[in-house]
Amino acid sequence: MRPRDGGPGPVRDAPRDIGLDELRERAFAIAYRMLGSVADAEDVVQEALLRVHRATEDGERIESPEAYVATITTRLAIDELRRARVRREAYPGEWLPEPIVAEPDDDAARRLELSESLSLAFLVLLESLSPEQRAALLLRDAFDYPYDEIARVIGTSVVNARQLVARARRHVRERRPRFAPSAKQRQELANRFVSAVEHGDLASLEALLAEDVALHGDGGGRVPALTKPLHGRDRVARTLLAWNRQTLALGRASLRPTIVNGQPGALALDAEGRVFGVVALEVDRGRVRSIQSVVNPEKLRHLGNVGDLAEVLGRRGPGAS
Repeated sequence: MRPRDGGPGPVRDAPRDIGLDELRERAFAIAYRMLGSVADAEDVVQEALLRVHRATEDGERIESPEAYVATITTRLAIDELRRARVRREAYPGEWLPEPIVAEPDDDAARRLELSESLSLAFLVLLESLSPEQRAALLLRDAFDYPYDEIARVIGTSVVNARQLVARARRHVRERRPRFAPSAKQRQELANRFVSAVEHGDLASLEALLAEDVALHGDGGGRVPALTKPLHGRDRVARTLLAWNRQTLALGRASLRPTIVNGQPGALALDAEGRVFGVVALEVDRGRVRSIQSVVNPEKLRHLGNVGDLAEVLGRRGPGAS
């Protein structure tokens, strides 16, 4: 079945049986990469699946539910991204995506290895693209859609779809890592990073960092965080160790190596085991070239119980108002 003019329509011709969970997973994969927000992506997915259900109830023959929901999801995400851009322009400090965390040995971690298109650093790069460029690049490079289907999803010509992808690629190419680490290397590097920070080992920490490493922080104006990126191996290493002296060394917090958006990283946990921060590492040529630290509690709620960073930093005692 080919789509009607102007309608979502399926974008792939080969029909196959597909369950609701698989539809939801594909829709979320697209929506999250488009929006960088777990909450916004879940809203888009819910609406997309509802529209598929309504179409089925109305008797519409959907030959490929997966393609149908992917088309609707992409279009809804483009609209949502336009609205989100206005909010993000007024965001306090630096905006970073909401992190997705998985233990190194679980199924979610293996799914997160799909591509570098999920890393926090790459999602930040995508923020500089137009919604249509972002959609075209992701559909082509992350999900391997042919150009005619990309054109149909976005609602443009094949020629323009090719141009959107080409322009987006040129924009992000120079800032992407060239040598992605293996799963084993990611885990080893996360372990070494956590050990160096926890032990206050400046030499070991600096050995892990690229000379021009950048440290990014997102507190959303709700908790203390960097207001702008910090650059340089020495400054970044000493900043991380100063944080260690404030929290880890005093027993107020601990770091646990994990996988963050398919990349090495760590959870920052308070003394009660509640998460109050997520650290993601972008690695190139065996060195950490950027660190994203998300401590905005609104961006951590999907991970479970959220701790109080002010308490962790010793700025007020438990139960204080």
